[in-house]
Amino acid sequence: MEPTKSELASYLDHTLLKQDATAEAVDRVVGEAREIGAASVCVNPYWVSRVSEGLAGSGVRTCTVVGFPLGATTTASKVAETAEALANGADEVDMVINVGELKAGNDAAVQADIEAVAGTVHEAGKLLKVILETCLLTDDEIRRASGLAAAAGTDFVKTSTGFSIGGAKAHDVAIMREAVGPDLGVKASGGIHSYEEAVEMLEAGADRLGVSASLAILAGAPDDVA
Repeated sequence: MEPTKSELASYLDHTLLKQDATAEAVDRVVGEAREIGAASVCVNPYWVSRVSEGLAGSGVRTCTVVGFPLGATTTASKVAETAEALANGADEVDMVINVGELKAGNDAAVQADIEAVAGTVHEAGKLLKVILETCLLTDDEIRRASGLAAAAGTDFVKTSTGFSIGGAKAHDVAIMREAVGPDLGVKASGGIHSYEEAVEMLEAGADRLGVSASLAILAGAPDDVA
């Protein structure tokens, strides 16, 4: 698998989730995403309106995060955060599961948390991705979390926030793909810095990549054939 620059760009959620991101930095990422033809720009909720306005007419979607990065906020707060983001122009929402409840075996709470956000997202006709934080999970927990997310109605399962002890691994992506089957999306995110690493994730089963190093990754891709 050797995707060209434009082919690879279509998989990318061009991401800026840094705590100290400024309006200038957000605008720069929006401009880059428009230029490369990224799938989306992913930012913290504060910036959703600005990004949505900046991407208007481009075909690049506006993505944001909720319950981020720990996932340990209440379901009601995740739903409220989601509703506000959608009202501000978000096309896609990446929510973090309640990792502690998953590890404790409280699957019903984990699924109900996802279902509440999924209902809000899908009522607006938008897309939900569920962040598992795979670096904190065993293989069996990754399988269980993926299954719960699928049962709860997510559109994608996603590896990582990029703010914990590790990021995406091809091994984890493969487990997630096997767990959710061919029809659900899998997003690899966190620690992907090169073309080779991006391709490794796609070959493992990812069909979306969350990256902040989009330009460096695309620099390593083959040019498009004229």
